[in-house]
Amino acid sequence: MSTLAELVLPTAEQELWRYSRIGELDLTSYRPGMLQTTVSGAKTTDESLIPHDAVSSEAADMFETLNAASAQVSHIATKRGEVVTTPIVVEHRLDEAGVVCASLLEIDAAENSEVTVVERFTSGADARSLIVPVVRIRAAQSARVTYVHINELGRATWSIGYQRASGERDSSISTNTVALGGDYARVRAGVRLIGVGANAKQVALYFADGTQMHDFRTLQDHAAPRTRSDLLFKGAVKDTAKSVYTGLIKIRDNADKSEAFQTNRNLTLSSGAWAESVPNLEIETNDVKCSHASTVGPIDDDQRFYLESRGIRPEIAERLVVFGFFADVIDRLPAAAQPEALRERVGARL
Repeated sequence: MSTLAELVLPTAEQELWRYSRIGELDLTSYRPGMLQTTVSGAKTTDESLIPHDAVSSEAADMFETLNAASAQVSHIATKRGEVVTTPIVVEHRLDEAGVVCASLLEIDAAENSEVTVVERFTSGADARSLIVPVVRIRAAQSARVTYVHINELGRATWSIGYQRASGERDSSISTNTVALGGDYARVRAGVRLIGVGANAKQVALYFADGTQMHDFRTLQDHAAPRTRSDLLFKGAVKDTAKSVYTGLIKIRDNADKSEAFQTNRNLTLSSGAWAESVPNLEIETNDVKCSHASTVGPIDDDQRFYLESRGIRPEIAERLVVFGFFADVIDRLPAAAQPEALRERVGARL
């Protein structure tokens, strides 16, 4: 972190950063900083007990390398057969401007254990800084992990984050992202299913207005037979806000009888708003079930007309249509994500 000016940033010409705002980032104007981090409901685990095996087939980029060199680390680990009944909450707060801060959350779920972890990021309205958060999730055989990432950053803060997860035999991983804050907020989320019968669900809800931008890059990597993944990302943009989604389903040649589903849908609520959706498939074996779908467009005129024809004012009709659009993704969020409070925040943004 002491040599930020020496780091070579990627460019939007690179496919992984296509459509991004990376060209606006000037690391020479930042200095190393610290997040205010609190963990409730968990015991700190000795780092020597954490198995630091790879959880992703993707090569680390410069921001992950920066994170590895300087992150503030939190460890959460369960014992074999342990069921943690209360969600563990990790809170990160940033109020300082002109800094780069990195956090690393390690979640290791032992065999047949269960845990829910909520990680929340907030910052001051004037905190013009960069956060680089990484979470690494390892689910052992038959383990069940639920992870919730909540972005409520101030409008001046950038976030370039990573979610890496791997699942062993018959494990279940659920990663859930709620992205409402930040100036430019990027999440690169990958799950790797390495054990027979492993299962993963990825859910995200994002809403951008003003000049915000949300940027998602996902990977569903099936590296074992009879694995299953299901992804649902839904977002809305208004004013001159932007969103990008690029996803890849990768079925390896040894992953027979796997199932993978990928859906991304976007609402553009203003003429100046913009969204891009690019789903992809890479399948190396025939005995699989896969599908992907994406849409980008304004509110359906028929739905709006139906409501207005029954005496509902146009602005209320639009609000109801947006609530309906988000309903299935909110219903999939775990209780730890506080879905009812989320509905209220989305309503306030409308």
